[in-house]
Formats: sequence, structure tokens, C-alpha cells
Amino acid sequence: MARILEQGLVERIDNRAKYYETEMVQFMQDLIKIPSESTREAEVIQRIKEEMEKVGFDEVKIDPMGNILGRIGSGPRIIAMDAHIDTVGIGDIDEWEWNPYEGKLEDGIIYGRGATDQEGAMVSMVYAGKIIKDLQLTDDYTLWMVGSVQEEDCDGLCWQYIINEDKLIPECVVITEPTNLNIYRGHRGRMEMAVITKGISCHGSAPERGVNAVYKMAPILQGIEKLNECLKDDPFLGKGTITVSYIECKTPSLCAVPDQCYIHLDRRLTVGENKELAVQQIEAVIKEAGIEAEVKVLTYDTPSYTGLVYETEKYYPTWVLPEDHSLILSAVETYRQVFGKEPKVDKWTFSTNGVAVMGMHGVPCVGFGPAHEIYAHSVNDQIPVEHLVKAAGYYAAFPIIYSKMTE
Repeated sequence: MARILEQGLVERIDNRAKYYETEMVQFMQDLIKIPSESTREAEVIQRIKEEMEKVGFDEVKIDPMGNILGRIGSGPRIIAMDAHIDTVGIGDIDEWEWNPYEGKLEDGIIYGRGATDQEGAMVSMVYAGKIIKDLQLTDDYTLWMVGSVQEEDCDGLCWQYIINEDKLIPECVVITEPTNLNIYRGHRGRMEMAVITKGISCHGSAPERGVNAVYKMAPILQGIEKLNECLKDDPFLGKGTITVSYIECKTPSLCAVPDQCYIHLDRRLTVGENKELAVQQIEAVIKEAGIEAEVKVLTYDTPSYTGLVYETEKYYPTWVLPEDHSLILSAVETYRQVFGKEPKVDKWTFSTNGVAVMGMHGVPCVGFGPAHEIYAHSVNDQIPVEHLVKAAGYYAAFPIIYSKMTE
């Protein structure tokens, strides 16, 4: 197709992105230095607000949940980009070769918690806004750069709030989770379930007087292991999976028979699988085992750092966008025009805020982000400086290319 961006403009975008490299590195290091685990993001949100205001966003606001929303432009078409800015913890500090909250820069790579997943994309988004302002790339669109909270605890909760309560309903969202600068068009959904068996406690010296709830769980565990082998498969998203991720029992003492056993299930959902099917499958396992047990789909009700509670079921729907969808075509064309080559179009292994944006609300999503997802949640958490720069150029070019291709 004919070029939407003249070559000279592409070069100016690239030059501006490179020009701001030093500022992006400093901003990235600043974010890493601020611990920002889920529900504790207040300080990092304020640092992002400071940078958005510094580079000249038209509007910056923090909603009651604590998400930060920065606006560029005021056209009638609403486009959004999302980066969750909460992180997981650091685990055992002895496993790290460097201070996870230092933001070490070495050989063109910045290391530290949140570099991969996914504060790096927030850096690129903010400076994409600066590039758009510098080069006057605003058109008939309004671009919202969103720094969302609590994703690591409950993916999609932030966007349930943004759409339902903030009433921000974009026509598309770029999910900026790490894609190694590739384009992603979906991922499996997931849900969290519990199975509970009840028994009768008694003294451990005479277990025959009671009913051991752990023993009642044993055939259910075996059935779940077998169930994992025969779940649906999809040629693009891959196979649905289920695993027991936690187990505990309740007992009056270590000299007593447990009267309750609890298992936590991590269920990944491929195309054609949903909450109802997943629950029915576990109920069938329990029935086949001949055991009385309770199945629950769990809920999330942890307050955000602002104190707001926005309760939701821990069901996060699968989403996938067809390769010929206008959003994917626009994302691919942006890649071609900005980078001069063909992109790899793929999927995430893990889950993102897309479960709410598209999975629940039907707003089309596409993925493009700096860093490689293999480093997410690891002690090798890192992002190449080159990725920050390239992603900033891509994010600056995408809105105008998308708006022109879909007008």
C-alpha cells in the first residue's frame, strides 16, 4: 500500500526518539528505583505524572482507583495505550546478581524489577507523547496513555474500572506488555478455582474414628492431572491447561486428622473454553471420584493503594483478534513503515489486561511492547535501551497510521 508517513517524517520520528534516549534511560532508572508491587503503586504513579507533565501532555489525571491517564490531542476518535506499572516482588534477594531497585545500566541494557514487566513500555509511551507534540502528529484522534494498577494481582481489573467507571471507551487499545518488539494478537484466558473437601477430625492415634479430608482430595487430584491431558487445543493460542498450584489442610493439631482440605487451581483457557465449561469439568472429575466436594470460582477484593475496593470474579476471558482485522493490519503497517521490514505476528504465553478490554468488553486489542517476556518476573529482569527508543517511535507513529487506515 502507499506510504502513509513520508520517509522524511519517519526519519524525524526516529531522530526524535534517539534524541530523548538519555531522558528515557533516566526515567526508566527512576521507575525501577521505586518499589511498586500491586496495591503499593502510589509513589511510582506520582513519578509518571511528573514526567507526563514535564513533556507536555494536554491532560494528566489519576482516577479514584489510582490509574494514571495522560491525554494527547482532542480529536473525536479515541485510541488508548496501556502499560500496567505495578510489579511482582523480588523474591529471595540472594538470587539477584545486582540490586533489583538500582536500575543498573550495562552494555546497553537496564536491569531491575519492572524493567521487562512492564514499566519500560510506560517510558516509551510517555516519550512517544513528547514526539507527537514535537512533530505535531496529532490528527483526528485523542490518545490516552494509561498507567494501570493491580494488574499483577488481578489482570484486567483496572480496565474494568476505566471502562465502567471512568467511562473511557476507546475504539482500540495497544497493550504494551513485552513482545520483544513483535506484534501480538491474543492470548489464552485464565481463571482461579478452589476445590474443598470436608472430613471429620479425630485424634491422630486412632484415625479410623474420623474422616481424613486430605485422603478425600487424593482421587480428585489424580482426576485433575488426567483432565489436563485432554483439554481443548487451538492451532494459534495452543492448548488449555490446568494445574494444582496450592494445597493446604485445616486440622486441630499435628496430632489430629485434618477436617478440611483446599486446593487452588490455575486454569488456562484456550479458544472454545469458558468459565462454565471449566467448572463443569471439575464437577465431572469430582463425580467420577465419588467424593463430596465443593467447587468455587474465586473472587478478588483487595483494596487499591487509594483504598478503593472493586470486587471481581477471578475469571479472565480468552481473546484473539483475526490476522485480517483492521487493527492488526494497522499495527503491521506501522511496523513496516517505522522499521522497514516485516514483523512477526504472534501471541503471549501469559495473560494481560486484554482479558478485560477485549475479553469482557469487546474493545479490539493489539500487542506491541519493548523487552522480552522470558525475563518477566525473573532475577534477570531487563530491557535493552534500544527497545525503549524503538518502541517510542512506534507508539508515536501508530495513532496516525491507524486513524488513516481506518477512516
